[in-house]
Amino acid sequence: MKNILITGFEPFGGEAVNPSWELAHALGGEVIADTRVVALQLPCVFGVALSTLDEALVRVRPALVLAVGQAGGRCDLSLERVAINVDDARIPDNAGAQPVDEPVVPDGPAAYFSTLPIKAMVAALRTAGYPASVSQTAGTFVCNHVFYGLQHRLAGQGVPSGFMHIPYLPQQAAQHPGAASLPLETLVAATRLALHTALTQNEIRMGAGQLD
Repeated sequence: MKNILITGFEPFGGEAVNPSWELAHALGGEVIADTRVVALQLPCVFGVALSTLDEALVRVRPALVLAVGQAGGRCDLSLERVAINVDDARIPDNAGAQPVDEPVVPDGPAAYFSTLPIKAMVAALRTAGYPASVSQTAGTFVCNHVFYGLQHRLAGQGVPSGFMHIPYLPQQAAQHPGAASLPLETLVAATRLALHTALTQNEIRMGAGQLD
């Protein structure tokens, strides 16, 4: 059976949980469109996150990869369009590193596009009543670091891959007045649909390579 690799991060920034890992863990072991979901927790640490991802790519040999991260200021499932070759941390990572204007991959291309059918995924989510959008920026913290590293490692291999940001869970939003949130069961159901769409969608993926 083919595998989907879905990744989420450990908690960071003083949070007790990270919705991306709760989501990935909940989907781990499921079978979607005859493809098994394998969940992986990534450390919220520059460099180490990518080495952990590299090991999993070799071990799992996925047919599709979706990396997921927390975006506390957002209110929907945000399918990211582009990863940029910049690490520029507003806060330290979980190991205390705080790179400023450093490349993710020295001498790598300026950016990579997602190779997932992100517009089809967003359309399917919206049709089903889930809040979703295409996002034009994944930031410059460890989420973008992983997104860029993922696209760099899989470039030219024909494995659809990309990144999605999700909001806080309700228990987190209670600590952040005014912040949007989505229940875990909603995130799981929506992501299941998004993955099914990605696996079965034959949309021509424009911009499926690098940006120089």
